[in-house]
Amino acid sequence: MQLCVIVVFLYLCKYMDTTLHFSIHATGFLHHFMSQTSSFSLTPIGSIKTPFHQKFGIPRQGISLSSARGEIHFCHHINSEEACIGIDQFSHLWLLFIFSEHIHSEIKASVRPPRLGGNTKMGVFATRSSFRPNHIGMSVVKNLGFSNGILQVEGVDMLNDTPIIDIKPYVAYADKIEHSEAGYANFPPENSLTVEISPQTERKLLAANVQLPLLIEILSQDPRPAYKRNTKDDKIYKIQLDNNDISWKVVDDKAIVLDLQAK
Repeated sequence: MQLCVIVVFLYLCKYMDTTLHFSIHATGFLHHFMSQTSSFSLTPIGSIKTPFHQKFGIPRQGISLSSARGEIHFCHHINSEEACIGIDQFSHLWLLFIFSEHIHSEIKASVRPPRLGGNTKMGVFATRSSFRPNHIGMSVVKNLGFSNGILQVEGVDMLNDTPIIDIKPYVAYADKIEHSEAGYANFPPENSLTVEISPQTERKLLAANVQLPLLIEILSQDPRPAYKRNTKDDKIYKIQLDNNDISWKVVDDKAIVLDLQAK
């Protein structure tokens, strides 16, 4: 069986008129379903504004571990007022998006999930890794409402300006599977760090409009590489939320917030 050769081109436009082109050359068994060469074009419907300007620190698995809010801004070719009629009937939504930061990354058949300490390889289709053949991600978010052409959501786990390729309503009777099994990810990870912020640092954070609950949420999950968690670690880390660089370090089982710098 021959593999499909997938060529992906990402064009990001200043005004979000972004187009993703997928050329799929079908061979072998696919000829039963596709004749010769088929071409597919994906045009993002918009992009999402989030507090996350770097991958480090983004909560994993979206709504279950994140209270971060996002705004979906639609592209010019989408009539958002008409496309979102009735969306207020649904409390939660599926977002399909592109891991645009990895669009030129090498495609690998196996990855090392953080949940397994970063030491064990699993097939990419048995993980939610962002390093995927077609770079497509999906997350459930809470629907906070649509107004003035913008869709507000909560529970995001995406970089700022991530291209959105589709939105679908979450339907509990169809999407929730009772008694499902999830292997090594059957249970949510436990928070491994308590977060310590001095009164002086807290005042600086509040003056800069940093979302303290979100910061505490992120640091309590210990966003460091898995191999750092069981060793002495003197490194000072930085996490970027909106336009602020927040420095912190780990001492024993505490994440201590040190300072803030506006970017």
